[in-house]
Amino acid sequence: MISGINAHICEKCVGQAQHILDEEAKAQDASKQPKFNLIKPKAIKEHLDQYVVGQDEAKRVMSVAVYNHYKRLMQKPSEDEVQIEKSNIIMVGETGTGKTFLARMLAKILQVPFCIADATVLTEAGYVGEDVESILTRLLQAADYNLESAERGIVYIDEIDKIARKSDNPSITRDVSGEGVQQALLKLLEGTNINVPPQGGRKHPEQKMISVNTENILFICGGAFSGLDRIIKSRLNTKPMGFAKTNLDEQVDTQNFLRYVSAQDIKSFGLIPELIGRLPVLTHLNPLDRTTLRMILTEPKNSLVRQYKRLFGMENIALDFTEDALEYIVEKADEYRLGARGLRSICESIMTDAMFEMPSEADADKLLINLSYCRSKFEKSPLRHMRAA
Repeated sequence: MISGINAHICEKCVGQAQHILDEEAKAQDASKQPKFNLIKPKAIKEHLDQYVVGQDEAKRVMSVAVYNHYKRLMQKPSEDEVQIEKSNIIMVGETGTGKTFLARMLAKILQVPFCIADATVLTEAGYVGEDVESILTRLLQAADYNLESAERGIVYIDEIDKIARKSDNPSITRDVSGEGVQQALLKLLEGTNINVPPQGGRKHPEQKMISVNTENILFICGGAFSGLDRIIKSRLNTKPMGFAKTNLDEQVDTQNFLRYVSAQDIKSFGLIPELIGRLPVLTHLNPLDRTTLRMILTEPKNSLVRQYKRLFGMENIALDFTEDALEYIVEKADEYRLGARGLRSICESIMTDAMFEMPSEADADKLLINLSYCRSKFEKSPLRHMRAA
């Protein structure tokens, strides 16, 4: 018994009273508007423009899809019972074009929990590897185990093309890391209550499960889909060789076949129709040309040039690049077809010696990176042996 001024109360009544107060607090929170920073599609794209160079079409498509998704969370029950469907997104683009970066920036703008899951480690339940529920475990961790916050988050599933089935025909054998994973993802993407192990799956089988409703979680899937351009070429009936040339061939951009991607091509690649149907928004990212690579190097808020200037500035060293040095870096990145990540690799090979030696030199206060310096450092690096794509 717990004694008061004029009466006593038992421990069970205290627990019951606490439970009633918790339920009241939950009901009040549920009646409030969801907490996230929802802005108009144009404003979302303007924010993305500060960090992501180019890819205007992908940014427009994703801004609208994300805006509509979070707008549906704010809708009140209507008399005509119209329920707005979820707009999950699938992105197709070569490596280094900014798929993961776009998803991360969207979550940052909206101020919602965000996690990246890798589809390559997922397997069908009961096999060695991770279950699809582990994706939601990461989201819970990103939300500090706040369930209401996690249920309004964004999940980016990377390398979605790696779970494609081996042929276009239904598998007659177990495809535990391909078609099996796609089937396990169906309910997750569509929206259902899933029991999630808070500490991860099979290592702690005795732990208490957390029920997560995925109906309001936005799923963004991305993949390089290597070889998809050949499927698109055959569908478009283009003739890379020969004398005949149709009107269609004249209209087709033969440098970027991914811009013509459709759900039919994704199905031919190896994703099952049920999964494609749950990813209604399909967009592509263009390969990076020299102009875009140059802009990535210098223009965004967190461009590579600004990052290196900040690193050297911490050592009180003024760093500067000449125009021809920047052109040389862009030329090499375009030559090896590594996308934006290739820029970082080439810059590291050029800057490593300076970053190693200059912090120890007391009189070092300025560094100018010119063409001859770039060429001499790059020719000594292992990257020079790489073959151009």
